[in-house]
Amino acid sequence: MSIEVEHLSKFYGQQKALNKVSFKINKGEVVGFLGPNGAGKSTMMKILTTYIEASQGIAKISDYDVVLDAKDVQKRVGYLPEHNPLYLDMYVKEYLAFNAGVYNIPKSRIQDVIELTGLAPEAHKTIGQLSKGYRQRVGLANALLHDPEVLILDEPTTGLDPNQLLDIRNLIKSIGTEKTVFLSTHIMQEVEAMCDRVIIINKGEIVADKKLNELREGQQQIVVVEFDYRVEDAFLLNLPKVKQVVNTHDFIYEITFSTTEDMRSHVFDFAHDNQLKILQLNQKNTSLESLFRDLTS
Repeated sequence: MSIEVEHLSKFYGQQKALNKVSFKINKGEVVGFLGPNGAGKSTMMKILTTYIEASQGIAKISDYDVVLDAKDVQKRVGYLPEHNPLYLDMYVKEYLAFNAGVYNIPKSRIQDVIELTGLAPEAHKTIGQLSKGYRQRVGLANALLHDPEVLILDEPTTGLDPNQLLDIRNLIKSIGTEKTVFLSTHIMQEVEAMCDRVIIINKGEIVADKKLNELREGQQQIVVVEFDYRVEDAFLLNLPKVKQVVNTHDFIYEITFSTTEDMRSHVFDFAHDNQLKILQLNQKNTSLESLFRDLTS
Protein backbone atom coordinates (compact mmCIF):
# COMPACT_ATOMS: atom_id res chain seq x y z
CA MET A 1 0.00 0.00 0.00
CA SER A 2 1.50 3.35 -1.05
CA ILE A 3 -0.61 5.56 1.23
CA GLU A 4 -2.70 4.44 4.17
CA VAL A 5 -4.69 6.79 6.40
CA GLU A 6 -6.74 5.52 9.31
CA HIS A 7 -9.08 7.59 11.51
CA LEU A 8 -6.90 10.67 11.11
CA SER A 9 -7.89 13.89 12.89
CA LYS A 10 -6.18 17.24 13.22
CA PHE A 11 -7.13 20.08 15.56
CA TYR A 12 -5.88 23.66 15.56
CA GLY A 13 -7.05 24.76 18.98
CA GLN A 14 -10.82 24.39 18.88
CA GLN A 15 -10.89 24.17 15.08
CA LYS A 16 -11.18 20.66 13.62
CA ALA A 17 -9.34 20.58 10.28
CA LEU A 18 -9.65 16.80 9.77
CA ASN A 19 -12.20 14.51 11.38
CA LYS A 20 -11.46 10.75 11.47
CA VAL A 21 -10.38 10.57 7.83
CA SER A 22 -9.59 7.13 6.39
CA PHE A 23 -8.53 6.02 2.90
CA LYS A 24 -5.98 3.80 1.13
CA ILE A 25 -4.13 4.39 -2.15
CA ASN A 26 -2.52 1.53 -4.03
CA LYS A 27 0.81 1.67 -5.80
CA GLY A 28 0.56 3.28 -9.23
CA GLU A 29 -2.72 5.14 -8.70
CA VAL A 30 -3.21 8.78 -9.65
CA VAL A 31 -5.70 10.12 -7.12
CA GLY A 32 -7.27 13.56 -6.96
CA PHE A 33 -7.91 14.94 -3.48
CA LEU A 34 -10.74 17.35 -4.12
CA GLY A 35 -12.42 19.86 -1.87
CA PRO A 36 -13.29 23.54 -1.46
CA ASN A 37 -10.81 25.96 0.10
CA GLY A 38 -10.48 25.24 3.81
CA ALA A 39 -11.70 21.65 3.51
CA GLY A 40 -8.49 20.17 4.97
CA LYS A 41 -6.56 19.26 1.81
CA SER A 42 -3.30 21.04 2.64
CA THR A 43 -3.43 19.84 6.24
CA MET A 44 -3.61 16.23 5.00
CA MET A 45 -0.70 16.83 2.61
CA LYS A 46 1.46 18.28 5.39
CA ILE A 47 0.74 15.31 7.65
CA LEU A 48 1.61 12.80 4.92
CA THR A 49 4.88 14.61 4.20
CA THR A 50 5.85 14.80 7.94
CA TYR A 51 5.65 18.62 8.12
CA ILE A 52 3.07 18.45 10.90
CA GLU A 53 1.69 15.68 13.10
CA ALA A 54 -1.91 14.56 13.33
CA SER A 55 -3.82 14.97 16.59
CA GLN A 56 -5.23 11.45 16.32
CA GLY A 57 -5.01 8.45 14.01
CA ILE A 58 -2.37 6.81 11.85
CA ALA A 59 -0.86 7.65 8.45
CA LYS A 60 1.64 5.51 6.55
CA ILE A 61 3.64 5.88 3.35
CA SER A 62 4.86 2.58 1.85
CA ASP A 63 4.11 0.94 5.23
CA TYR A 64 6.25 3.48 7.15
CA ASP A 65 4.55 5.51 9.88
CA VAL A 66 4.78 9.25 9.18
CA VAL A 67 5.60 9.96 12.84
CA LEU A 68 7.60 6.94 14.00
CA ASP A 69 9.48 6.49 10.70
CA ALA A 70 9.64 10.09 9.48
CA LYS A 71 13.08 9.78 7.83
CA ASP A 72 12.04 6.66 5.93
CA VAL A 73 8.87 8.43 4.77
CA GLN A 74 10.84 11.46 3.56
CA LYS A 75 13.05 9.21 1.44
CA ARG A 76 9.99 7.82 -0.32
CA VAL A 77 7.93 10.98 -0.82
CA GLY A 78 8.35 13.82 -3.28
CA TYR A 79 6.39 16.93 -2.31
CA LEU A 80 5.37 20.04 -4.23
CA PRO A 81 3.64 22.43 -1.80
CA GLU A 82 0.93 24.87 -2.85
CA HIS A 83 3.33 27.82 -2.66
CA ASN A 84 6.34 26.50 -4.54
CA PRO A 85 9.43 27.70 -2.58
CA LEU A 86 12.22 28.58 -5.01
CA TYR A 87 15.43 30.64 -4.96
CA LEU A 88 14.69 33.00 -7.85
CA ASP A 89 18.29 34.23 -8.22
CA MET A 90 19.61 30.71 -8.78
CA TYR A 91 19.94 29.09 -12.20
CA VAL A 92 17.81 26.00 -12.73
CA LYS A 93 20.74 23.57 -12.68
CA GLU A 94 22.32 25.44 -9.78
CA TYR A 95 19.14 25.14 -7.71
CA LEU A 96 18.76 21.43 -8.42
CA ALA A 97 22.47 20.84 -7.72
CA PHE A 98 22.13 22.66 -4.40
CA ASN A 99 19.24 20.42 -3.32
CA ALA A 100 20.97 17.31 -4.62
CA GLY A 101 23.99 18.20 -2.47
CA VAL A 102 21.85 18.66 0.64
CA TYR A 103 20.38 15.18 0.24
CA ASN A 104 23.53 13.47 -1.10
CA ILE A 105 21.89 12.69 -4.43
CA PRO A 106 24.27 11.90 -7.33
CA LYS A 107 24.68 14.86 -9.69
CA SER A 108 23.89 12.58 -12.64
CA ARG A 109 20.29 12.60 -11.44
CA ILE A 110 19.98 16.35 -12.14
CA GLN A 111 20.03 15.96 -15.92
CA ASP A 112 17.59 13.05 -15.64
CA VAL A 113 14.92 15.15 -13.90
CA ILE A 114 15.55 18.10 -16.22
CA GLU A 115 14.78 15.86 -19.20
CA LEU A 116 11.84 14.20 -17.42
CA THR A 117 10.15 17.51 -16.61
CA GLY A 118 10.89 19.19 -19.96
CA LEU A 119 13.15 21.84 -18.45
CA ALA A 120 16.02 21.43 -20.91
CA PRO A 121 15.14 24.48 -23.09
CA GLU A 122 15.07 26.75 -20.01
CA ALA A 123 17.78 25.15 -17.87
CA HIS A 124 20.29 27.93 -18.68
CA LYS A 125 18.07 30.63 -17.11
CA THR A 126 17.65 31.83 -13.57
CA ILE A 127 14.41 30.68 -11.95
CA GLY A 128 13.28 34.30 -11.72
CA GLN A 129 13.32 34.52 -15.52
CA LEU A 130 10.96 31.58 -15.93
CA SER A 131 7.19 31.64 -16.48
CA LYS A 132 5.02 30.24 -13.70
CA GLY A 133 4.52 27.05 -15.69
CA TYR A 134 8.28 26.45 -15.87
CA ARG A 135 8.68 27.34 -12.20
CA GLN A 136 6.18 24.57 -11.45
CA ARG A 137 8.34 22.26 -13.54
CA VAL A 138 11.36 23.22 -11.42
CA GLY A 139 9.36 22.37 -8.30
CA LEU A 140 8.39 19.02 -9.78
CA ALA A 141 11.98 18.33 -10.80
CA ASN A 142 13.11 19.06 -7.26
CA ALA A 143 10.40 16.76 -5.84
CA LEU A 144 11.59 13.99 -8.17
CA LEU A 145 15.32 14.36 -7.49
CA HIS A 146 15.51 11.44 -5.05
CA ASP A 147 13.31 9.24 -7.28
CA PRO A 148 10.46 8.90 -4.74
CA GLU A 149 7.85 6.15 -4.80
CA VAL A 150 5.04 8.59 -3.97
CA LEU A 151 4.52 12.09 -5.36
CA ILE A 152 2.33 14.48 -3.34
CA LEU A 153 1.26 17.66 -5.13
CA ASP A 154 -0.69 20.45 -3.43
CA GLU A 155 -2.63 22.55 -5.97
CA PRO A 156 0.00 22.01 -8.72
CA THR A 157 -1.89 23.90 -11.47
CA THR A 158 -3.06 26.99 -9.58
CA GLY A 159 -2.54 30.22 -11.52
CA LEU A 160 -1.35 28.66 -14.78
CA ASP A 161 -2.52 29.89 -18.16
CA PRO A 162 -4.25 27.38 -20.52
CA ASN A 163 -1.04 26.40 -22.32
CA GLN A 164 0.93 25.97 -19.10
CA LEU A 165 -2.02 24.06 -17.65
CA LEU A 166 -2.00 21.55 -20.49
CA ASP A 167 1.77 21.06 -20.22
CA ILE A 168 1.68 20.41 -16.47
CA ARG A 169 -1.32 18.09 -16.82
CA ASN A 170 0.50 15.99 -19.42
CA LEU A 171 3.65 15.97 -17.30
CA ILE A 172 1.80 14.75 -14.20
CA LYS A 173 -0.03 12.06 -16.22
CA SER A 174 3.32 10.90 -17.59
CA ILE A 175 4.87 10.74 -14.12
CA GLY A 176 1.79 8.85 -12.93
CA THR A 177 2.60 5.92 -15.20
CA GLU A 178 5.55 5.07 -12.93
CA LYS A 179 4.71 6.50 -9.51
CA THR A 180 1.82 6.89 -7.11
CA VAL A 181 0.52 10.45 -7.42
CA PHE A 182 -1.71 12.11 -4.82
CA LEU A 183 -2.69 15.63 -5.85
CA SER A 184 -5.01 18.15 -4.26
CA THR A 185 -7.17 20.63 -6.11
CA HIS A 186 -10.56 22.34 -5.89
CA ILE A 187 -11.01 22.20 -9.67
CA MET A 188 -12.96 19.19 -10.93
CA GLN A 189 -11.66 19.61 -14.50
CA GLU A 190 -8.12 18.98 -13.25
CA VAL A 191 -9.19 15.70 -11.69
CA GLU A 192 -10.98 14.66 -14.88
CA ALA A 193 -7.86 15.42 -16.93
CA MET A 194 -5.28 13.68 -14.74
CA CYS A 195 -6.77 11.22 -12.27
CA ASP A 196 -8.21 7.71 -12.16
CA ARG A 197 -9.85 8.14 -8.76
CA VAL A 198 -11.36 10.96 -6.72
CA ILE A 199 -11.47 11.51 -2.97
CA ILE A 200 -13.69 14.47 -2.06
CA ILE A 201 -13.32 16.12 1.34
CA ASN A 202 -15.57 18.74 2.87
CA LYS A 203 -15.18 20.36 6.28
CA GLY A 204 -12.55 17.83 7.26
CA GLU A 205 -14.58 14.73 6.35
CA ILE A 206 -14.55 12.40 3.33
CA VAL A 207 -17.83 12.74 1.43
CA ALA A 208 -16.90 10.61 -1.62
CA ASP A 209 -14.17 8.14 -2.61
CA LYS A 210 -14.72 6.59 -6.02
CA LYS A 211 -13.12 5.78 -9.34
CA LEU A 212 -13.73 8.53 -11.87
CA ASN A 213 -15.81 6.25 -14.10
CA GLU A 214 -18.00 5.33 -11.10
CA LEU A 215 -18.66 9.01 -10.46
CA ARG A 216 -19.59 9.47 -14.11
CA GLU A 217 -21.96 6.51 -13.96
CA GLY A 218 -23.68 8.17 -11.02
CA GLN A 219 -24.35 11.33 -12.99
CA GLN A 220 -27.82 12.49 -13.90
CA GLN A 221 -29.12 14.38 -16.90
CA ILE A 222 -31.63 17.19 -17.12
CA VAL A 223 -33.71 17.86 -20.23
CA VAL A 224 -35.42 21.22 -20.55
CA VAL A 225 -38.60 21.07 -22.62
CA GLU A 226 -41.25 23.68 -23.44
CA PHE A 227 -44.72 22.70 -24.61
CA ASP A 228 -47.42 24.93 -26.07
CA TYR A 229 -49.70 24.41 -23.05
CA ARG A 230 -49.63 23.27 -19.43
CA VAL A 231 -48.90 19.56 -18.90
CA GLU A 232 -49.41 17.81 -15.59
CA ASP A 233 -46.09 16.95 -13.90
CA ALA A 234 -47.39 13.48 -13.01
CA PHE A 235 -48.04 12.76 -16.69
CA LEU A 236 -44.38 13.42 -17.57
CA LEU A 237 -43.30 10.97 -14.87
CA ASN A 238 -44.32 8.23 -17.32
CA LEU A 239 -41.14 8.92 -19.31
CA PRO A 240 -38.47 6.17 -19.04
CA LYS A 241 -35.75 6.60 -16.35
CA VAL A 242 -37.34 9.84 -15.16
CA LYS A 243 -36.43 10.85 -11.63
CA GLN A 244 -38.03 14.25 -11.18
CA VAL A 245 -40.18 16.77 -13.07
CA VAL A 246 -40.17 20.47 -12.20
CA ASN A 247 -42.33 23.12 -13.86
CA THR A 248 -39.89 26.05 -13.86
CA HIS A 249 -41.88 28.70 -15.76
CA ASP A 250 -45.20 28.75 -17.63
CA PHE A 251 -44.99 25.71 -19.93
CA ILE A 252 -41.28 24.97 -19.39
CA TYR A 253 -40.22 21.82 -17.54
CA GLU A 254 -36.92 20.48 -16.27
CA ILE A 255 -37.00 16.69 -16.40
CA THR A 256 -34.25 14.91 -14.45
CA PHE A 257 -33.27 11.42 -15.63
CA SER A 258 -31.17 8.91 -13.68
CA THR A 259 -28.84 8.26 -16.61
CA THR A 260 -26.15 9.94 -18.70
CA GLU A 261 -27.84 8.74 -21.90
CA ASP A 262 -29.15 11.51 -24.14
CA MET A 263 -32.89 11.37 -23.39
CA ARG A 264 -34.06 14.07 -25.79
CA SER A 265 -35.20 11.56 -28.41
CA HIS A 266 -37.26 9.78 -25.76
CA VAL A 267 -38.92 13.06 -24.78
CA PHE A 268 -39.60 13.84 -28.45
CA ASP A 269 -41.15 10.39 -29.06
CA PHE A 270 -43.22 10.67 -25.87
CA ALA A 271 -44.54 14.07 -26.95
CA HIS A 272 -45.35 12.76 -30.45
CA ASP A 273 -47.17 9.70 -29.12
CA ASN A 274 -49.22 11.87 -26.76
CA GLN A 275 -49.89 14.66 -29.25
CA LEU A 276 -47.85 17.25 -27.32
CA LYS A 277 -46.32 20.11 -29.31
CA ILE A 278 -42.68 20.90 -28.36
CA LEU A 279 -41.51 24.51 -28.69
CA GLN A 280 -37.96 23.90 -27.37
CA LEU A 281 -35.94 20.91 -26.27
CA ASN A 282 -32.47 21.20 -24.71
CA GLN A 283 -30.08 18.99 -22.82
CA LYS A 284 -28.67 20.23 -19.52
CA ASN A 285 -26.11 17.70 -18.32
CA THR A 286 -25.15 17.67 -14.66
CA SER A 287 -21.37 17.67 -14.72
CA LEU A 288 -18.92 16.27 -12.22
CA GLU A 289 -18.52 19.87 -11.13
CA SER A 290 -22.22 19.92 -10.26
CA LEU A 291 -21.77 16.71 -8.29
CA PHE A 292 -18.87 18.33 -6.44
CA ARG A 293 -21.07 21.30 -5.56
CA ASP A 294 -23.81 18.99 -4.33
CA LEU A 295 -21.40 17.10 -2.09
CA THR A 296 -19.65 20.17 -0.67
CA SER A 297 -22.47 22.72 -0.43
